[in-house]
Amino acid sequence: MAIIKIPTPLRAYTGGEAQIAIDGENVGNALDDLVTQYPDLRNHLFKDGELRSFVNIFLDDEDVRYIDGMETEINTGTKLRIIPSIAGGSR
Repeated sequence: MAIIKIPTPLRAYTGGEAQIAIDGENVGNALDDLVTQYPDLRNHLFKDGELRSFVNIFLDDEDVRYIDGMETEINTGTKLRIIPSIAGGSR
């Protein structure tokens, strides 16, 4: 099993859980397992079956988009993180 860290704003959809054990051979399978366990997360992570553009998945310190995307292989003990993009601010 791999572990995925859930950012604070999304923990309301995981019963307050900060880390969740997930199964899958790759990132896409693991995220499918995550939203199967916590269906309320689906709309916050995906739109029309695709990962939302402002949702970043990191394997260690690397954005999986720059590895093999959703096909990025994972193993037992892999640690993933969901990092939502932050926008806004002022001059």
